[in-house]
Amino acid sequence: MAKIEKIKYLIIGNSAGGIGAAEAIRTLDKTGAISIISDEPYPVYSRPLIAEHLSERRPLKKMLFRPPDFYEKNHIQTILGKKVVKLDFPKHTVELENGQTLGWEKLLLATGGSPILPPMAGIELQGVFTFTRLDDARAIDQFLAEHRRKVRTVVIGGGLIGVSVAEALVKRDVETTIIEMKDRVLNVILDEEASALKEKILKKAGVEVITGHTVEKITSYLPGEATGVSLDDGQTLPCEMVIIAIGVRPRTELVTGTEIKVNRGIVVDRHMATSRPDVYACGDVAEAYDFVYGENRLTPIWPNAYSGGRVAGLNMAGILAEYPGGTAMNSIKYFGTNIVSAGIVAPPDDRYEVISSRDDSIYRKIVLKDGLIVGMVFSGDIEKSGIIYNLMKDRINVGTFKQVLVADDFGLSSLPEEIWRQRLAWLPSTAGSPVTAVEQAEEILVGE
Repeated sequence: MAKIEKIKYLIIGNSAGGIGAAEAIRTLDKTGAISIISDEPYPVYSRPLIAEHLSERRPLKKMLFRPPDFYEKNHIQTILGKKVVKLDFPKHTVELENGQTLGWEKLLLATGGSPILPPMAGIELQGVFTFTRLDDARAIDQFLAEHRRKVRTVVIGGGLIGVSVAEALVKRDVETTIIEMKDRVLNVILDEEASALKEKILKKAGVEVITGHTVEKITSYLPGEATGVSLDDGQTLPCEMVIIAIGVRPRTELVTGTEIKVNRGIVVDRHMATSRPDVYACGDVAEAYDFVYGENRLTPIWPNAYSGGRVAGLNMAGILAEYPGGTAMNSIKYFGTNIVSAGIVAPPDDRYEVISSRDDSIYRKIVLKDGLIVGMVFSGDIEKSGIIYNLMKDRINVGTFKQVLVADDFGLSSLPEEIWRQRLAWLPSTAGSPVTAVEQAEEILVGE
């Protein structure tokens, strides 16, 4: 029997979480063998930039999350374009689709999420795509290039993925309709007022938006090709392309039926450790601590994946590190409008307090509970949102000065002196300017 290669640190997943872990390991262990396995054939790239790849044909080299020589400089072995098909926890081994078997001492599951595909007739037709990976954007680009006539597109789902691909398509002069089953777009990350603002912007850009309805089937009158969709109210829409953007679910299939504890995602503790010794998880696949809710939740965003990955890496390398917690946070810019949201944006009951301000295209909203910020939405003017986010993250009681937080002239100096002095002491500087939490998150998000 051939001897199985044993790797000290094995990482399944080559995105933000996996890279964060590898970097953290290398700060402590300069020589221990690290291997990263990914079923994608590319070096690590910034997934939020796949919309720009589609809209302006942004090349891979300008989407990289780390420099091309990152793996070589950090002595990381990569196994790209290969899928893990089996994990054996008692034996500490993984099996790849090509039959190769690897052993490990410490394992990180950073497998991310996979697109949700509804049980819908016609989903297998030509012209039907998802939009979560670079290959998705490339396939859509190729489809558009092959269809010289004007392509009409239906996007199923009005969340972040759906709105991002809609913007990319509009930039490519593609007639686009969004179908959202809920009563408003971006309903998970925005409140009603901000959603209404976004829908208005979408329609102004030429995107048709249909809410409160679902697509029942994808229709075809040409052999093997999508030619339209049928909605639940009987309405039919002709189209040549359908993009399914309902959302993603954690890729937990590798641990299904094992002793690894799984709820909606793989459950981890504050050290990003799973219920199995020497096995860690982070990113979209993991249910990790959410500091707003005070419990484990899925928070599938890049900054949380990277932060969780770093904590996992430190613990894998032997340093006891604790994940401070993340929460849902999104910083987006679609159709020229900046929006930042975090935490609870739509309070579920009257235990919460809302303060807000609105001026033309500028909207600011903060959600409080017992004097603590638990949610925020900023649209149009997001310059000071980083200060608010840090007050929320650091659990600062703002009850005595809450009204100033949504004022037009709000800034660090608006806070009580003992708080703004702490903020100034904490904030690093680059070129003499404070770096906000949102700017740091955006840097992680796009890798630039």
